[in-house]
Amino acid sequence: MHRNIIEQLKVWKNKKGRKPLVLAGARQVGKTYILKHFGEQEFANVAYINCDNNELARNLFSEDYDMRRILLAIGAITGQSIEAGKTLIILDEIQEAPRGLSVLKYFYENAPQYHVAVAGSLLGIAMHRGESFPVGKVDVLHIYPMTFDEFLLAKGKKQMVDILRAKDWATVKLLKNEYVKSLREYYFVGGMPEAVAEFVSSNDARKVRTVQNNILFTYRQDMSKHVSASEANRIGMVWQSMPSQLVKENKKFIYGVVRPGARAKDFEAAIQWLLDAGLVYKAERISQPKIPLKFYADISAFKLFLLDCGLLGAMSETPAERLLIADNGMEEAKGAFTENYVMSQLTATCESSVFYYSNDAKLEIDFIIQHGSDIVPIEVKAEENLRSKSLACFVAANKGLHGLRFSMSDYRNQDWMTNVPLYAASILFRDN
Repeated sequence: MHRNIIEQLKVWKNKKGRKPLVLAGARQVGKTYILKHFGEQEFANVAYINCDNNELARNLFSEDYDMRRILLAIGAITGQSIEAGKTLIILDEIQEAPRGLSVLKYFYENAPQYHVAVAGSLLGIAMHRGESFPVGKVDVLHIYPMTFDEFLLAKGKKQMVDILRAKDWATVKLLKNEYVKSLREYYFVGGMPEAVAEFVSSNDARKVRTVQNNILFTYRQDMSKHVSASEANRIGMVWQSMPSQLVKENKKFIYGVVRPGARAKDFEAAIQWLLDAGLVYKAERISQPKIPLKFYADISAFKLFLLDCGLLGAMSETPAERLLIADNGMEEAKGAFTENYVMSQLTATCESSVFYYSNDAKLEIDFIIQHGSDIVPIEVKAEENLRSKSLACFVAANKGLHGLRFSMSDYRNQDWMTNVPLYAASILFRDN
């Protein structure tokens, strides 16, 4: 399956001053697959080692950092000739090898002519004890679940993706029914590569949900692998509260939803664990829409979203037909799915952080991002409801801003606001 990150990997391969690459992301978002696919496309051969299930690999760096010995051993373990410029060395689950992260510094300093890429879960890298991350000695790329345009490509809808990327809004309007149908499928399937592959091959909602439940089970197992039992319990409580948090009209994270009477100090570490693992995304509240937005962030008020809308459906046990059919009486829940969907697309495609705004007058802007030198306030509508009172008031009160609304309505550009179809969320801020 095509992933947009391939283009970034090609840039890394050819850039001057290239460093070893760390491809970081949550578990099961496709790190290993994409590195192997990239290697097969761009190199004469690939030397792949999984540091988690290969005893020889686990001891590969424990003796010393002699690059000549290490390269010889990699060739012997993989049965591949290691040639500078022609071989991609992939070290999977690098954090499981003693001193594995540290060796990247020596690849950079003593063997820069070799292409080295490592894959590791965000959690594993963040929780790796007794070893410092080689800051300044590696290039880092982040990979996320498949975005909606990647989902369309997996379905064989390249022409639909080309039209979206060209922002040919007249043709997009003609194909609206097709885009809406696929978007509702994406709400159910989500972007976890295994779930997408199952959907494309079988078109069976039950099998897709089984894949999603298996992924959720794996995540729960991870929660007890790296921390104490008591901390794992707190992480699990935050995780299980996510559907309840998202269905609230005001989606600000409330500790009392996790446990009655709970306070921030009880669950701050658990939330940080989920963020480090890449399983949730955070949007902090800002006090003023000014550049840089981070200067105006209120870290005590935030929203949390799941990394994938398909997993949200599985966790909440939402029946497939409730997501696939438009008029089914689940307006509040559909709003939660839609906002989670937009957050996941923004996180995967925007280079800046995502925030939101609210004040004591109950005016709330769903998302605010900093795109280049522009501040973009964003409102999200699950269907074609075009009332944008909060967005209109916010734009009127902050001269120079232009609002953005994602909805099921067609593209239109007004003086104060642009409406963009929800199915264009993953391409709107992309350069390519």
